[in-house]
Amino acid sequence: MAVVLPVFNQVDYTRGCLESLAADIAGGVELIVIDNGSTDGTDAWLSSLDHAKIARNETNLGCAKAWNQGVRLSTREWTVIMNNDVIVAPGWLEGLLAFARQTGAEIVSPAIREGPLNYPFREYAADFMRRMGGVHRWGLANGICFMVRRRVFEAVGSFDENFRVGQFEDADFFLRAKLAGVKMATTGGAFLHHFGSVTQKAIRQTPPSGGGRAYDAENRAYYRRKWGLNRLRRLGQRWRQKTRNWRQRTTERLRHGHSLYEKWIGGRLRYF
Repeated sequence: MAVVLPVFNQVDYTRGCLESLAADIAGGVELIVIDNGSTDGTDAWLSSLDHAKIARNETNLGCAKAWNQGVRLSTREWTVIMNNDVIVAPGWLEGLLAFARQTGAEIVSPAIREGPLNYPFREYAADFMRRMGGVHRWGLANGICFMVRRRVFEAVGSFDENFRVGQFEDADFFLRAKLAGVKMATTGGAFLHHFGSVTQKAIRQTPPSGGGRAYDAENRAYYRRKWGLNRLRRLGQRWRQKTRNWRQRTTERLRHGHSLYEKWIGGRLRYF
């Protein structure tokens, strides 16, 4: 197993992420960190690590290019690609791998709670995985964290580097995988906390790095052109997705008290 972690500044979040991965790294997980032109001391801190493959870019080359760099450096059958503003629960990798072995899935994401860390993480995660271990959603993966079998890259290709900075490169890859017949799912047998697009938010506030919000619109437009998504097709897709998600999250909450994607918004926990 390899873990690919692209980073751009936010050294404190990177440190917290790697601390949560410490047991996995000690157990033999191959850690690959792509430093996408950090300027906040991330490079110096990474230099102190003796258990990671580190690639440094002079400037921020974007998410897709960093992911591709990491995949090329990986020597393992399975590679997890994940954000640096996350912390993972004990047993999360075992949960992802167990689900893949049991079902034949070749792209697997964990369940996610997003927002402030305002709850007892380890206890919550353990209870969540106990309740939700048998729950999954086919056809759904999340760019925050996803595990991919090596043969998937051989079958569908690498991440499309025409997507600038970040946004939509994950949706594009998942769609290509789906069209190629790759089994993909999110499982409740693995859990992590996501603080909430910390790096993307920082980039949007720093025009020299991200060009403001322009790249969001550019990537969206490129994705729609690439897949021929006119307004009618987009509306149809959005309606089907909302209907499916409503049905799945409602069933999950009624049966287990959780959903596979939870987010703290407006002072309360919401379910998606």
